Amino acid sequence: LSTTVQSEVIHETLRICCSSTSHHKTGLIFPSFCFKDASVTEKEDVFGLNGQIEHKLAFLRKHVPRDTNLLLIGHSIGCYIILEMLKRDPELKVVKAVMLFPTIERMACSPQGKVMTPVLCRLRYVFYLPIFLLSLLPERLKVSIVRLALRNFYAVDTSIIPATVSLINVDCAASGMYMGSQEMRLVVERDNATVRQHLSKLIFYYGATDHWCPVQYYHDIRKDFPEGDIRLCERGIRHAFVLDAAEEMANMTAEWIFDD
Repeated sequence: LSTTVQSEVIHETLRICCSSTSHHKTGLIFPSFCFKDASVTEKEDVFGLNGQIEHKLAFLRKHVPRDTNLLLIGHSIGCYIILEMLKRDPELKVVKAVMLFPTIERMACSPQGKVMTPVLCRLRYVFYLPIFLLSLLPERLKVSIVRLALRNFYAVDTSIIPATVSLINVDCAASGMYMGSQEMRLVVERDNATVRQHLSKLIFYYGATDHWCPVQYYHDIRKDFPEGDIRLCERGIRHAFVLDAAEEMANMTAEWIFDD
């Protein structure tokens, strides 16, 4: 397959969440992007980190046959979720897991974590009223504000504008900041046991300028797992690649998957 076709496969599979290819059933799951399930929302703390991990496992149990080969792709905290899924359900038939800009250790100690930990853990309530007031603005004005906020990003994908506008919502902001506060407290030590157990299935991709996961973390995991497929970005792609490098990242990911 060409890179373009591979990229289209990746994007199409994201829309349908799981698919069947050839005579092998293969599901492509993105832990960070699936929606709530009514049965899962009944569990306590569904918007917390543990609740989100259990939600992904519940999604697989409900919608994906147990004999399906799974390809997992995670970004940021989604990579931590993948490791937890592998640990909590060892019978998952995961054939490959791609870990993009993985925040799987020492989040609060990272440069961005040092700034955001007090905000998320102690000051997040201060932001609820301003967000509520912003949510009352006309849609066109909210779009203008989002465009203004993203003006310094090169080649911003315009498809993120409506998605970002939809996040100007108190409930959404409160849930996101609450989960973020848990990430700062709970994502501390790298789960080396799980990484070691599934190392042959894992592809790690670290950013060279990632303030959530500094380059030192890349060097540390390379030292601990020299035989692993652990890569450092050489293209200057930012942690939030969805803003301006989504297609480039999708093309690279497709190449890794289809070349493996």
